[in-house]
Amino acid sequence: MSNAFINGSISRRAAGSSAGCSSIASLISDTTELTQDELKKMVGYKAVDDYVKSGMVVGLGTGSTAAFAVERVGELLKSGELTDILAVPTSVRTKEQAEELGIPLVTLDTHSELDVAIDGADEVDPNLQLVKGGGGALLREKLVEICAEKFIVIVDESKLCDGLGPGFPLPVEITPFCHEHTIRKVAALPSVAGCKAQLRMGSAATGAAPDGDEIAVTDNGNYIVDLIFEEPIKDPAKAAEELKSLCGVVDHGLFCNMTTAVIIAGSDGISVKTP
Repeated sequence: MSNAFINGSISRRAAGSSAGCSSIASLISDTTELTQDELKKMVGYKAVDDYVKSGMVVGLGTGSTAAFAVERVGELLKSGELTDILAVPTSVRTKEQAEELGIPLVTLDTHSELDVAIDGADEVDPNLQLVKGGGGALLREKLVEICAEKFIVIVDESKLCDGLGPGFPLPVEITPFCHEHTIRKVAALPSVAGCKAQLRMGSAATGAAPDGDEIAVTDNGNYIVDLIFEEPIKDPAKAAEELKSLCGVVDHGLFCNMTTAVIIAGSDGISVKTP
């Protein structure tokens, strides 16, 4: 695994201006520590600047970090620096944001091969395996991102972990039909032994913390069960296989062996990790 690092602290002024985001050099200086949103903006903009070229079909991720990448695509299209872009959104929220920015949209039905997809992650382990789905869009994200020639993950350093599971619950999208039965079957799988299975309540987009009394429903009309771990998942690939094979499970938030690069923003600068 390679790890390229761009030295230096990053200025609040540079990260907050679109002109400053045109090149990574303009983001580096010796000033104050950035907020989490400013770090997210940096990696979102850098991913688009480095990986999106005119004429591409681009997968647009979902979530607070991915929203900055969508913003950057719209900005570059408006300025004319990017042309002939087509984009596939991974959620209703992303679709609405892209439409507001004037980004031309298509679906996998007409464009099954993407040049690049850019999205955030809830956890990233040392092998660049991911947990995603805190925003409830895990199925559409995986459908789109698995079709991309390059999958670029954008995070701030708080998302890095030694092992998947304890730092963020693992979402599993399940069918509403007999969902309590499916939840019991999910929790009994050997690869996720010891987890607490919790049905997501309230909004599907706000993670495992309940924020309402109604069962959360995804864009696809399904439910989400969040698996809460005290210890790291021993074998993420095996867990992914077992979860996917269980009847009643639509998909899960383990994104294994998909990552092309992870762009990470921290207080000391931006680093890029590749497998």
